[in-house]
Amino acid sequence: MKFRPCIDLHAGKVKQIVGSTLTDDKQNALTSASSAVSHENFATDKPASEYATMYRRDELTGGHVIMLGSGNVEAAKGALGAYPGGLQIGGGITCDNAEEWISYGASHVIVTSHVFHNGQIDWDRLNALVSLIGKEKLVLDLSCRRRIGDASGPYYVVTDRWQTYTDVEVNEETLKKLGEYCAEFLVHGVENEGKRCGILEDLVELLGQHSPVPVTYAGGVKGLEDLDRVKELGGGRVDLTIGSALDCFGGDIKYDDVVAWHGRENP
Repeated sequence: MKFRPCIDLHAGKVKQIVGSTLTDDKQNALTSASSAVSHENFATDKPASEYATMYRRDELTGGHVIMLGSGNVEAAKGALGAYPGGLQIGGGITCDNAEEWISYGASHVIVTSHVFHNGQIDWDRLNALVSLIGKEKLVLDLSCRRRIGDASGPYYVVTDRWQTYTDVEVNEETLKKLGEYCAEFLVHGVENEGKRCGILEDLVELLGQHSPVPVTYAGGVKGLEDLDRVKELGGGRVDLTIGSALDCFGGDIKYDDVVAWHGRENP
């Protein structure tokens, strides 16, 4: 199991937000200038490239840069340039720009809305992406949440900055089928993202049991012990991203302690 670092960008700055509170124009949230953050946990003037350099120094691989809305291209390029081949990129990725982002130094592109289109999996777009860059360069973002009022129901993939539900349920069948088209999955537990209220244990278990490809979970980490908990629940097969809870993003968990944990797990 690995710790996967992150860099979330909004309006060109590194930020951490409560995921479920990002509002948008409901049409194209990841590229819309109207995207707005309702609740920021953290914002800094420190450039994204500085975080990328830190991750490179600490030999952390497989992290992601996510562009939330417009105005983030230069900051994202700076991060990828500081750690070429060490970071994945997501946010508004389509067949039209996937190759371009790979050329900027991204190890993989992360895709959600382009593939999960009109509430369904757009198999034509997915096949086109695989033909274009190869499944080994593609990460599918299966960030998900339960339907409102159904606290024990299934998780559904959500798009448009997690405001729009699809009809795609995250289950064994979906994971196995989509795993044939990508190198990895990235899964934010949207209900808990940015809230530091604990991980979604049943979701981590589901991913550990059924994902046929490497998978990274993010959402709700509140303490260093959650690393061990994800390792246990996911059977060592689910990697973990920590954002708002880290001290480098204004939280209480020491980044250096997480790096040390990662080093012990990956000697």
